[in-house]
Amino acid sequence: MRSLPLFLKVAGRPVILTGTGEAADAKRRLLERAGAVIVGEGDGEARVAIVSDGDAATVVRLRARGILVNATDQPDLCDFTLPAIVDRDPVLIAIGTAGASAGLAKALRQRLEAMLPARLGALADALFAARGAIRARWPDAGDRRRAIDAALMPGGRLDPLQAGAVDAVPAWLGEPGGHGDAGLVSIRLLSGDPDDLTLRAARLLGTADRVFHAADVPAAILDRARADAVRIVADAPPRMPGDGLSLWLSLG
Repeated sequence: MRSLPLFLKVAGRPVILTGTGEAADAKRRLLERAGAVIVGEGDGEARVAIVSDGDAATVVRLRARGILVNATDQPDLCDFTLPAIVDRDPVLIAIGTAGASAGLAKALRQRLEAMLPARLGALADALFAARGAIRARWPDAGDRRRAIDAALMPGGRLDPLQAGAVDAVPAWLGEPGGHGDAGLVSIRLLSGDPDDLTLRAARLLGTADRVFHAADVPAAILDRARADAVRIVADAPPRMPGDGLSLWLSLG
């Protein structure tokens, strides 16, 4: 990754905005949606700034004060970039290209906008409201994560791409079983290119607790696994993979 994606809470906080014109107006609308208090360059409390006209001298002055700066259309001057956003509050999907192409980010946002149901945010709210019931239903953290993963998978009880998913939360909590995948699953990769992963392999990588793999499995494949999944280099599938879902990956 060229940068670390973060969601910054700016509601009620000062954010510097400089410049005029259409670019400044667009940034102002974005900041207002996020609840920021928009201030000028002279504000002494702000720690974040957007230089909408990309003026290098302004960037230098602000950086000298320890302020993180975004300079419109000047990726080399940016401490952070502003992504294209799909807003299904409280669900936010940010699409960035490290400043390489705002047009590409916009095109991807438009595709995702068409795919994601309007009630996606309501599903997030329903799962948040059900946290206590979910913990009571699955006291073990591993079981709980696997149950949620299984429910949210394509075709699952709470498939987020299905508009009716939010209404299924109470029934899902009352269903027996629902622990999701467990045991050891072997996956023979078609190649070292992550684009060649099958949908099933991609899903399993996203949910597995640990990934056992041959030494020649490339990092590009392993990066598709959960960030907190354990990666273990091995010569053969393990006899005792441990609790939860484990994968054995090999090439060819």
